[in-house]
Amino acid sequence: MSNKTRLMAAAALTAILPVTALAGEIAVIVKTTNSNFWQNVNKGASAAIEGQSEHTMTFNGPASESAVADQVNLVENAINRGVSGIVLAPSDPEALAPVVKRAYESGIPVAIIDSGLGEAAKGTYQAFLSTDNCAAGETVAKAMVDAVGTEGKVAVMSYVAGVGSEIGRVGCFMDYLKGNSQIEIVGPLYSQSQMATALNQTTDILAANPDLVGIFGANEPTAVGMGRAIVQAGKAGKLAAFGFDGNGDLQDFVKDGTLNAIAVQGSFQMGELGVKAVMDVIAGESVDEFIDTGVVLVTRDNIDSPEAQHVLY
Repeated sequence: MSNKTRLMAAAALTAILPVTALAGEIAVIVKTTNSNFWQNVNKGASAAIEGQSEHTMTFNGPASESAVADQVNLVENAINRGVSGIVLAPSDPEALAPVVKRAYESGIPVAIIDSGLGEAAKGTYQAFLSTDNCAAGETVAKAMVDAVGTEGKVAVMSYVAGVGSEIGRVGCFMDYLKGNSQIEIVGPLYSQSQMATALNQTTDILAANPDLVGIFGANEPTAVGMGRAIVQAGKAGKLAAFGFDGNGDLQDFVKDGTLNAIAVQGSFQMGELGVKAVMDVIAGESVDEFIDTGVVLVTRDNIDSPEAQHVLY
């Protein structure tokens, strides 16, 4: 082989290798890697990749959820590498829209998980995977009716009025009770997602309503404050109490009987189903525009099960 031929072959190999090496990469980019919730997404994404050889998966995210510019750069880098697909949990609905559009224009399929993008990004991604908060609220309401029956007082401890997740989660919880029972609803009260505020509000509610049969704390800080107030009031195990989300404090409340159950969003499913959706698009298959990643109702009986452990954090 002449030197000229060798040089031409080397040049051709150099041109081919980067594309070939990265053709099967699916880049999973989350809001931050410094969170058990997002590490559960990583576990789900890894589970989706296992057992097949066409694709590899990379997992990345900025140091904090507020580092939006860093997340934009991670998506830019993935596009520049020529990845096959992207699974993205956007930290900001507007700031990430232009780079998702660039991925679309580059022929790279994108699945959005957890949080939606603004109107500017409409039509530039193939699937949105998130919790159906209305369905989640109904799930908790059904569990409440199972626990207390169809009569009595149930308090609703909410977080921020008018937020999209709150409208679905709390609205559908109350609508289900109104349509399927004679339960009297106390509240909702709004903690502004402050644990201390929820604690004080719950303390007042319990004192003013000694006949309360049930109570629902609709997000993590609210449910933690609610649980602490129930314990301080000596009411643990004396009324049906349900929380939302799954950190260590809430898990402890389930284990000791302060809470009947916690509804935990499917972080594992976001990673697993997000990667699967992108692989389906790459394979030329159709995917649903919205995929509900669901909630797991975690109780003392199932808290150690694989299904629960996949979503707790």
